[in-house]
Order: sequence, then structure tokens, then C-alpha cells
Amino acid sequence: MQSYRHLFALTGPLYVVIAFLGRLPLAMSQIAALLAVSGATGSYAAGGATAGALAIANAIGAPVAGSLTDRVGQRPVLLVQSLVGTVGLLGLAALTITLDPGQPWWPLPAAAALTGAFVPQIGTMARVRWRPISSATPGADPRVMDAAFSYEGSADEASFVLGPALVGVIVAVAAPVTSLVVAALLLGAFGTWFALHPTVALVGAAAPGPGSRVRLLTPALLVLAGTQLGIGMVFGSIQTGTSVLATQAGQPGLTGLLHALLGVGSVLAGLAVVALPERVGHVRRLRVFTSAMVLLSLPLLLVGSLASLAVALLCLGVAIAPSMITTFTLAERTTPARRLGAAMTILAAMTGTGYAVGAPLAGRLADLGGHQPAFAVTVAATLVAATLAWAGARPVRRALTTATTPRTGRLVEPHRTRPQDAPNAR
Repeated sequence: MQSYRHLFALTGPLYVVIAFLGRLPLAMSQIAALLAVSGATGSYAAGGATAGALAIANAIGAPVAGSLTDRVGQRPVLLVQSLVGTVGLLGLAALTITLDPGQPWWPLPAAAALTGAFVPQIGTMARVRWRPISSATPGADPRVMDAAFSYEGSADEASFVLGPALVGVIVAVAAPVTSLVVAALLLGAFGTWFALHPTVALVGAAAPGPGSRVRLLTPALLVLAGTQLGIGMVFGSIQTGTSVLATQAGQPGLTGLLHALLGVGSVLAGLAVVALPERVGHVRRLRVFTSAMVLLSLPLLLVGSLASLAVALLCLGVAIAPSMITTFTLAERTTPARRLGAAMTILAAMTGTGYAVGAPLAGRLADLGGHQPAFAVTVAATLVAATLAWAGARPVRRALTTATTPRTGRLVEPHRTRPQDAPNAR
């Protein structure tokens, strides 16, 4: 608790609120598109394809935006993304409303793709800001970055609790397409506010020089990105499977609320990660947390009611945020500061790509066999994440060692020389 109090004191509570609300539109837009398009067309495949198109376009656009923030700073990039993304979500809502039954639905995924390319990854940009924020404060708590990444991982999960829950409430009282409009308004307000917040000045453009050409796609980052791909598939397949089971039970409006349960245990577990001692290395943590995901996903194959699904989602969530927090922390500790924006958005992009793969795949299988085949995709996704965490431990350890050990001719970023990082190489 002391670490969190110190963390929030660095910026004040207003910044924390803005950064949290700014990430809600991304959490809302995918499930909002799924429900709005499925309701308009009567096809889970159409809804899954639209939500997946939005996610995969975001996955492609996010690393491009992240690289641009490393070069020109966050402010101009986030401003353009927020404004264009707002217009895109409103356009997708208008197109969904005007679609007549029986018409081809392919324009909807196309519009969703154009929109998704511009919806900003506020959570990843917030992660990038914490290092310069803490460095600008004399006498910073040495564990403040652990607290920052634990908080940001939990905040992401909380946004995926509140976002789908808000969509569920909107769908229960109004047309599903209304949730797309609300997401657009939130993005226009808080995405823009986040882009203009004074903390953005701490992450300006990188100075030209050899350090700006440092290698980004290392074996370690590829392992971590693959792990996030598996976690993204978990999100996408669970969202689709939950929608199918809720619809079969005659309660489609509960889809968002049920999916939100996945994040409840995840938020609590994520906030507790900062309490783990430094001697428990991050590579070991990733192995343990991803293995726990596999075990906790298996009950999804047995659920047959909304009550049993709720329990299974609560339990599975306990392992998700710790896994994500650990992958992002490892990426931050092994990536030079001048490429951190690109690295963070690559991980977020792979999460979106996983969603884009998992949602339509689960939707296709659900059209054939119901919710159980959709949840089988979830189990397979956890196996992908755990396999990479175990098989890819060596390059990640090597990258940690390199990041904490100065070498001749190598540019060593100041924040890579912290002595407390060295035990995590074990």
C-alpha cells in the first residue's frame, strides 16, 4: 500500500482517473461491436468478424503509433488517434443502424478495421510515462516501477471489467448500437485529455543518434509477444463463448456483465503482485502464472449454466492479470528506453491480434457446436501462453542479464543499471 500511495502521489489522482477512463473505449468497442452487429445481422460469425477486424486493425496500428511516439512524442500521435477514432466509432454505429436484414454485412468489418487502426492504446502509453515520471522525482521509491506495472495491469483488467459491464447495462436498457456511441464519446473526451495532460511532456521525441537505432525485435520480446498473443486469444474466445451461452439461456444482455467477472479476480490478483519479493524472479513468475491459467481454464469445458460460467470466469481471472503484468514488466526491463513505446504497443498489439484470432475462431465453432467448442479455444490459448513461457525462458533471462550488465561498446540506458533488477535474471 505504501508503494501505491507513493506512486499516485507522483502525479496526483486526476491523472490516474483520466488515464483509466481513457482506456475504457477500447475495452468497450470490441464487445459493443460484437453485440451490435450480431443483433443487427443475426449471425455470431458477423459479430465476431467485426469485433475481430477492429481488434486486428488496432493490433496493426498500435505498433506504428508506438514507434511514432518514440520519434515525435505522445501528444500529436494521441491527439490524432483520439479524434479519428471517435469519428470512426460513430460511423460504425451509423452503418450498423442503416443495415437492412438480408443485406451483405461485409461493410461492417471493413468500417471496424478503419476505426480500430486509430483507437489509441492509452494503457500502454501510460506505462511508458511512469519511468520518466518517477525519474523526475527525487528520492523515488525503488519499488515504484513494480507498483506502476502492477497498477497498470490491474487498471487494464479493471477497464475490461467496467467496459463490458457498461456495455451490458446499455444493452439492457437501450439498443446495442448505443454502446458504440458511448464509447466514441468517452474516447473523444478522455483520450484527448490524456494526450494533453502535462505528464506528456516527460516523454518527448527521442534525440537523434545511434541509441535511436537500437534493435527492437529481440528473441526475448518475441517470446513475450507470443505469450500475449495467447492471452489475447483467451479474451476473444471467452467473450464469444459467453455471448453464445448467455443467448442460449435467453439472457443476451448479461454477456457484458458475465465477461466482466473475468476481470474481478484478475484485478485483485494484479494489485497483489507488487507484494511478491524480489527474489521471486519474473521469469519464474511468468511460468507459474501461465501454468495457472491452463489449470483454471479447464472448468470452462464443463460449464452448462450461467451460474457455473460465472464461477469459472472468476477463478480464471486470478491468473490473467499477473501473467500480463509480468510480460510487460519483463519487456520494460529488457528494452532500451528509446524504444519502449514501440515495445509496449507491440505487446498490446499481440493481445489484440490474439483477440482477433480467438473471437472469430470461437464464433465459427460456436455456430457449429455451441459454447463448449468456443471455450475449447480458450484452453488451447492458455496452452500457447504457458508453452512459450516455459520454452522461451532462456532468451528472456539472457536479455535481463544483458540489460543489467554494462558491456563495452553498448549503450546502457540509465534505468537498466538498477542493482535490484539483477536477481530477476535468475
